[in-house]
Amino acid sequence: MKKTSHPHRMVRTLTDWAYYVFGCLLYAVGVDMFITPNHLVPGGVTGVSILINYVMPAFPVGAGIFVINIPLLILAWIYIGRAFAWRTTAVTALASVIIDLLVPFVTPYTADPLLAALFGGVLSGLGLALVFLRGATTGGSEIVARLLEKKYPHISIGRFMLLVDGIIIAVSVPVFGQLESAMYAAVLVFVSSLVVDELIGGARRTRTVLIVTAAESAIAKELTLRSERGVTVMEATGAYTGSDRQVLMCAVRPSEVYPLRQLLSELDPDAFIIVLNSEQVLGAGFQS
Repeated sequence: MKKTSHPHRMVRTLTDWAYYVFGCLLYAVGVDMFITPNHLVPGGVTGVSILINYVMPAFPVGAGIFVINIPLLILAWIYIGRAFAWRTTAVTALASVIIDLLVPFVTPYTADPLLAALFGGVLSGLGLALVFLRGATTGGSEIVARLLEKKYPHISIGRFMLLVDGIIIAVSVPVFGQLESAMYAAVLVFVSSLVVDELIGGARRTRTVLIVTAAESAIAKELTLRSERGVTVMEATGAYTGSDRQVLMCAVRPSEVYPLRQLLSELDPDAFIIVLNSEQVLGAGFQS
């Protein structure tokens, strides 16, 4: 058993680090090419480091990100968990190094601040999403949010992060001396969050299909054979007719909805179908 699990664990670790490296690379390009040159503050520790770099140009952005994260990482080690702290430390260090190493090789884009905010948000969002998908973070405001959530569990992590990022963006106004930078930064944060949510949600997105039909046995059998998805049979009673029926429930990927509808049209054109969006499905055939 140990011989078979060891290679699997090694492949998973290599896959994790491939995601981390590529994610940190995308994030670094967004910071060096679009965010820093246009005085945009994306919130979090990266935003604080950009502000410090603006006041003290000799202090690199990447190094600042890691230094500011050190006390947060120590608190994460104590209050959140060692595994989370180790992984976050490694990914934070990787992102910090790549950000500083890429500076001489990246041409800053300063022609249009709005385009810089949009593309900076897309690149940073893609990078963060790849890191988040493999169970790590780049530290910063997420650590602060998790620590605050332990004391105030009734408030979501997302709201804490929004609060922290909002304060940092507000501080950028007197530092840069212009309101426009904060406004563009808000666009940047919005786009980045949208990309992260879409990628992470898209990777886990599923559809739950409810089917009311008179041919439940035949349809359940064909669904299992053709789609290789499990089907759950639930007892139901019609409110108007009072007759007993069986409702079939099946979880599928979005791409599998159309073939399922085609199958149902063949077996029972009069079937009543409800397709529901499902935030997450755990188990065989889906996320473990």
